[in-house]
Amino acid sequence: MTSAPEGQATEAAPPADRVDGQLLRIAFILVLGTFMATLDATIVSVGIDRLTEEFDASVADIQWVSTAYLLAVVAAVPASGWLADRFGGRRTWLAAVGVFLLGSVLCALAWSATSLVVFRVIQGLGGGLLPATGQALLARIAGRNRTGRVISVVAVVPLLSPVFGPLVGGAILSAASWPWLFLVNLPIGAVAAVLARRYVPAVPPAPRRTAFDLRGAALLSPGLAVLVYGLTEVAHGRDLPAALGVTAGLAMLAGFAVHGLRTRATPLVDPRLFARPPFGAAALALLVLGASVFGTTFLLPLYFQSGRGLSAWEAGLLLAPQGIGAAAGSVLVNRTIDKIAPRTLVVAGIVLILAGTVPFTQLGHEPPDALIIAALAVRGIGMAMIGAPVMNIVYSRIEPEQLPRAAGALNLLNTVGGSVGTAALAVVLENRLTDRGTDISSAFADTFWWVLGFCLLAAAGATRLPRTRPRR
Repeated sequence: MTSAPEGQATEAAPPADRVDGQLLRIAFILVLGTFMATLDATIVSVGIDRLTEEFDASVADIQWVSTAYLLAVVAAVPASGWLADRFGGRRTWLAAVGVFLLGSVLCALAWSATSLVVFRVIQGLGGGLLPATGQALLARIAGRNRTGRVISVVAVVPLLSPVFGPLVGGAILSAASWPWLFLVNLPIGAVAAVLARRYVPAVPPAPRRTAFDLRGAALLSPGLAVLVYGLTEVAHGRDLPAALGVTAGLAMLAGFAVHGLRTRATPLVDPRLFARPPFGAAALALLVLGASVFGTTFLLPLYFQSGRGLSAWEAGLLLAPQGIGAAAGSVLVNRTIDKIAPRTLVVAGIVLILAGTVPFTQLGHEPPDALIIAALAVRGIGMAMIGAPVMNIVYSRIEPEQLPRAAGALNLLNTVGGSVGTAALAVVLENRLTDRGTDISSAFADTFWWVLGFCLLAAAGATRLPRTRPRR
């Protein structure tokens, strides 16, 4: 199968129900981009100490290497739908890979902490576009009959990356210098780009081109970035920047909501989407899932290292069962997603996450490693049972031309849930550490009660998902 020019390509004939080798190959190619972007969000976390030494910078300054990437991702996601509509899905995806690889090379060549932070912004802009653009393109190619099963394979990648990122980062730093934290992306991205040009069909741009929503872009992306920045400052105990950031961020987001409801043009993210069943319930589930997944991935390595004195590598190994559980859960979902109502799968997944989180509320009693490993595996299975069914129910009930913007909205919520949830949990943890003093384990245990609260909130949203399977 050879590629065709983006503007001349036409959508393939309606596919059969069977997920064949050709579609799986396309899914594998597109998931490489998602894997690369989501892995890089966590792979650098274990290199913070090394980067502090290399650039003779403080931990507070070098922490912006991670924060800048996250803020850039949050800022880029809302534009993914418009870019895919304007330039075509494959072309946008390939451009995102190029920007991400350019940012990776620049990061490896950084000469100071400031230059590294700037180059991480470039990398994050490309990384923010890859998951949403890839999902929308894959759903468009697969068609409604096959979306559920193929998305169940793709959706597991964001769950695996935060688990294996610290392991990969630790392995790189044990054998090579710090620039390889970024150069490792080059072969993955190059292979993905070459294969995409050869095997991924070119879905044409939207027939009716809309103007870019400048006002919405000026409010939404900066508003999200400023809000996350404000929450990060709360965790660092900087009251004035925190108050200004949170207040300004919320005000800009409120302004975007008003703009999105009033404008006659197509907004960057249409707030009215969230009022359409089952989009609102699906959005809430993904928002809280992001907070739970990334929040736990943030809390546990800190606990293992500060509370138990483990190395980064040992902490990563203890997190691995969550990734294994997620892989096993994706197999289960792949076999049942077209047979069981989405609500049943999602509620069952949330129950498993709840069950797997309870042991962490008892960290003050030092539960054995075997219980922690089992709890993480159960959480992994539960997480895999949420993302794919939620995306399937939305993608299978929305018109093909609306897929890019819907995918952008869903990925935005998952990203915002992860970033805001992590920042909020960091604030809670900081307060509990202050109150608990030297009792570090109990401070982490207290914080995990908030993770349980996030899960209960997700369950409330899941009860509003459809009882029946998606219509074909």
